[in-house]
Amino acid sequence: MVTAADTGGGGGTAERGPLRLFVLSGSRRADSLNTRLAALAGAAVRAHGGIADLASVKDFEVPDYDGDLEATDGIPAGAIRFRERLEAADAFVMASPEYNASLPGVLKNLIDWTSRFRPQPFNERQGLLISASPSMVGGNRGLWALRVPLEHLGARIYPDMFSLATAHSLLAGGDRIADETLQQRFEANMLNFMNLVEAATRYRCVKKAWVEYLGERPDLTIDRTELSA
Repeated sequence: MVTAADTGGGGGTAERGPLRLFVLSGSRRADSLNTRLAALAGAAVRAHGGIADLASVKDFEVPDYDGDLEATDGIPAGAIRFRERLEAADAFVMASPEYNASLPGVLKNLIDWTSRFRPQPFNERQGLLISASPSMVGGNRGLWALRVPLEHLGARIYPDMFSLATAHSLLAGGDRIADETLQQRFEANMLNFMNLVEAATRYRCVKKAWVEYLGERPDLTIDRTELSA
């Protein structure tokens, strides 16, 4: 991952800093498998030149959502802090446990509170969902459930989610997944997501022109292009 130049606008270039990803563990437990997987995601972000801002839902304690409470006291401080960390990043990664084939209530509750801000901070924000579980499905059902509220709120969730089965044995070593094939797949997944985030957030011209990054200008006689007004 290299620092990118903004090629939108008037055609000049402006150097940008490294990508910043907000990496959240959806578990309160300090030694949670998903907190360990979130740490590996942070390490992968740093290995590819990015900045990882790691946190846990425990850092953003909020009461159960209550419309009457919001009307009298406003949005709680935990959701305010969460929004600030979310908006300070170029994208987010959520490492979520699976509770009864769905997402944890504490994570859903935090999402619900945060969705009350205007402008709504999940809208058009790139996200990657990952999970770790002792089960043979790796928490994958929980990730499908987590996609629903996030995509409903307009988040652009990366299609290739990562679920690590039998994680209690594969994460025992600490700084790597014990299975090398899965470790390589995890690193590739993180890198591919970072490349997408960089393209979507740094190269604004993608929204205006149909081009391939081949180092050449499109030829109007043979290439399909959409020229900006």
